[in-house]
Amino acid sequence: MAEMKEAMKAKNEGVLRSLRAIKAEIIKAKTDPGAGGSIDEATEQKFLQKMMKQRRDSLEIFEKQGREDLASKEREEMAVIEKFLPKQLDAAAIKEAVVKIIAETGATSAADMGKVMGAASKALAGQADGKTISAMVKELLSK
Repeated sequence: MAEMKEAMKAKNEGVLRSLRAIKAEIIKAKTDPGAGGSIDEATEQKFLQKMMKQRRDSLEIFEKQGREDLASKEREEMAVIEKFLPKQLDAAAIKEAVVKIIAETGATSAADMGKVMGAASKALAGQADGKTISAMVKELLSK
């Protein structure tokens, strides 16, 4: 809420738009049946990750279509949402974690990808994008 007030005072439409979208998702989640009027931090993180994925997908489409005006709005919103997410791991850290998970699960081929992805998704939740994890697992299991 404090960030939203600052954005209003600064008349920063991009930040304000993003914060309102985040707030709307959280309120929607709190009022869903079974939520009991509150949600935990892990659920909030899932919503933020979902919002980031939506923005990334939209950005990709807008860039392909040459719509820089819309792409810049998506980038603005992604920057704001990113502030509320845990720090994302870099490629080297993801690779290290996936190698460890492959060793733990005993995976040897691409046929074991599901087993590795399940463990990797849980272990790296909130710290890496599923698409990135999947690409890394695929690359390491195909060697």
